[in-house]
Amino acid sequence: MKKIRFGIISTAQIVPRFVKGIRESRSGEVHAIASRTLAKAVEMSEELTIPKAYGSYEALCEDDEIDIVYVATYNKGHYEATKMALTYKKHVLVEKPFTLNLQQAEELFALAEKNGCFLMEAQKSVFLPISLQVKEVIQQNKIGKIHWLQSVTSYPNADHISWFHSLEAGGGTLHGSGSYPLQYMQFILDQPITEYSGSVTRRKGETDDQVNLALKFQNQALGNIFISVKVDIPSKMTIYGELGRIEIPYFWKTKQATIYYADGKQETLLGEFDSEFVFEVEHVNECLQNHCIESPIMTKKMTVATVDLVDNLYTKWLEEDDKL
Repeated sequence: MKKIRFGIISTAQIVPRFVKGIRESRSGEVHAIASRTLAKAVEMSEELTIPKAYGSYEALCEDDEIDIVYVATYNKGHYEATKMALTYKKHVLVEKPFTLNLQQAEELFALAEKNGCFLMEAQKSVFLPISLQVKEVIQQNKIGKIHWLQSVTSYPNADHISWFHSLEAGGGTLHGSGSYPLQYMQFILDQPITEYSGSVTRRKGETDDQVNLALKFQNQALGNIFISVKVDIPSKMTIYGELGRIEIPYFWKTKQATIYYADGKQETLLGEFDSEFVFEVEHVNECLQNHCIESPIMTKKMTVATVDLVDNLYTKWLEEDDKL
């Protein structure tokens, strides 16, 4: 089996966990890491035993031995780093949010297609064993027709993210965590979002610290997404059907979910793993081995639609600022 060699752009907090996922995969290996300063790249390469370290993103993209670049920069940096990698004809896996606006997203997918490169937004949640089991339960009609989905995500402290409150940097709760529930719900239902609205709490000139979204899907199911760094409450996804509900705590990294049937019976779903990133990595490796330029699961359509939705909401909220 051909080895898929990853080059990593950034030394962000997520990187060690992603590297673990690569190393648990059957055919992935970590080849190099880059930071804006060589010292930072060397430090993390030594910490994680990565063979090569580069002091610029471009130097990493110039490495002919790298098959795919994983972009883990701060949110605003996703577009430029991904564009650079695609320009060097590297396949790219880019962390969520994919980009901060629709024009950037469409430009990157067009460039990937032009250069014959695979491009995917990193969305580990839809590849988890529990996610696949939940989707199967819904397809088998075990809890009947789905009428409502509710997602609650609580991060009671975001102070460790220096740029979290910066609009310029792409901070905020919706940019930071919105992709997870928005895309998970669409994946689970196999249905696009047809209507949406949202409200936020934030200071003028800063980004959001709470967001509440109302959604409608093509099959008429309704959804609600609440994300906050202000309150400390349990994070979970709940899917309500005519014959019961499914509760998925910490759905983006969970090993367990519970089905509560209307007749009082319960069923537990289990999906063990060491790294929650390994399933996403396995999918990417398989796509590259099959010479795909688009994931059949994390599709261009879903990513672009999500970017557009988030972009539209932020634009609306900023326009409301101007009226104050």
